[in-house]
Amino acid sequence: MAIVTLILGNSGEGKSYSLKHLDPSQTGVINVVNKPLPFRGGKDFKKLATDSAAKICDALVRSKAPVIVIDDFQYIMSLEYIRGNNQKYEKGAAFDRYNILSYNAFSVFDTAINHVSNDKRVYILAHIQEDNGRQRIKTMGKVLDDKIVLEGLVSTVLQTTLRDDGHFFMTKNNGFNTVKSPEDMFQSELIPNDLNAVDDAICDYYGITKNQNQQPEQA
Repeated sequence: MAIVTLILGNSGEGKSYSLKHLDPSQTGVINVVNKPLPFRGGKDFKKLATDSAAKICDALVRSKAPVIVIDDFQYIMSLEYIRGNNQKYEKGAAFDRYNILSYNAFSVFDTAINHVSNDKRVYILAHIQEDNGRQRIKTMGKVLDDKIVLEGLVSTVLQTTLRDDGHFFMTKNNGFNTVKSPEDMFQSELIPNDLNAVDDAICDYYGITKNQNQQPEQA
């Protein structure tokens, strides 16, 4: 199975920017809202622009890239929800609608975890929401929050934080978020928001050899 990692944070805190030092020839980017990456050279990455959960799952399985990034995961749910707002629903259908949204979002996690080749790394970037004083991945409806808990499906959850000296990822839970990482994977509770450095640490921890000669055919 692939190694799936969550990168959480508010808009503008450096989630997408963290891709800057990844090797474009080894990275496939699934761009849910089809926006350009916020750094020079971003156009060099192989990108698939879609908010369809089915197409994202298909791309995850078919991708030749050893590193796959899903940017703006939360819009898979919210865009589908907004598009359905111009329709009238019969009594009870609204509940079914949220179940479908939840299933589609879960299917992306399930595919990444269980149906992507061994030693590949999948990074899921998403916004956060606050629930009873605790920050967590932004979702829609209670099914994913109460019945599944998406963070519980992965071993590593990092979250952005801003300081006067730069943008960072938190690697340790502070009691008010869902951050976590395996013991000794990272040497500090705060690390630079550099996804390539994170990928190096994950590969080192799990004994994965990076193949610099592999040429992915698609995102």
